[in-house]
Amino acid sequence: MKAMVLAAGLGTRLRPLTDDRPKALVEVGGRTLLEITLARLRAFGIHDVIVNVHHFADKVIAFLAEHKNFGMHIEVSREEVLLDTGGGLKKAGWFFLDHSDSAVKEKDEPFILHNVDVVSTIDLQRMVQFHRDNQALATLAVQQRESSRLLLFDEQLQLCGRRVGREAKPEIVRAAPKPEALAFSGIHVISPRLLNLMKEEGVFSIIDCYLRLTGRGEKIMAFRADDYYWRDLGKPADLQQATRDLEQGVFSA
Repeated sequence: MKAMVLAAGLGTRLRPLTDDRPKALVEVGGRTLLEITLARLRAFGIHDVIVNVHHFADKVIAFLAEHKNFGMHIEVSREEVLLDTGGGLKKAGWFFLDHSDSAVKEKDEPFILHNVDVVSTIDLQRMVQFHRDNQALATLAVQQRESSRLLLFDEQLQLCGRRVGREAKPEIVRAAPKPEALAFSGIHVISPRLLNLMKEEGVFSIIDCYLRLTGRGEKIMAFRADDYYWRDLGKPADLQQATRDLEQGVFSA
């Protein structure tokens, strides 16, 4: 199984910590966010990873080289212009496409897309199995919590829309009687066939792509992760809280 770590962001909310380093190299408990994410993927059995870079890209590349890629096979996708989540994945899509005739099984093997600035105890094994059981195009780890950006799912946990802003009118792409609003965690399981369905070009959000595809009948599923620890590390205060949580054993890094 393979994975992609989204690590190209500017980390503006983490300033001044990101004035001289990329967000991926900001530390929690003495370990960088990139190292924590890679260790989590490695513990799950993933050894083939691609990391996208932009802000202080050379520092990320040097960090990986210094640590000998943490014993993993790691490729780097350099973005001269920030491509957002969808554009970044599309640029790195070659990493997940196996065109050999002898690798039919691997062609259908899902991969994980993971933001570098989130830490969690979400069970990736269960999430991947859920994805396979539902034969989903993509599966998103979601929670019931406050957020200014919410995704809407029907009773079968299939994506049907989104709401951006607490007072905004929901954007519905597929009719559902009583959609539930859930917050996305920044962790996806994706089937490789998504890559050939991404018709968007340049800079675009993968959520926009998901909404377009679910409107066409594709199955984008919610994996309920309410019972797991999760924290977005977008602000210095979040880093401080995560450090305390780490020291108290709430999660491991």
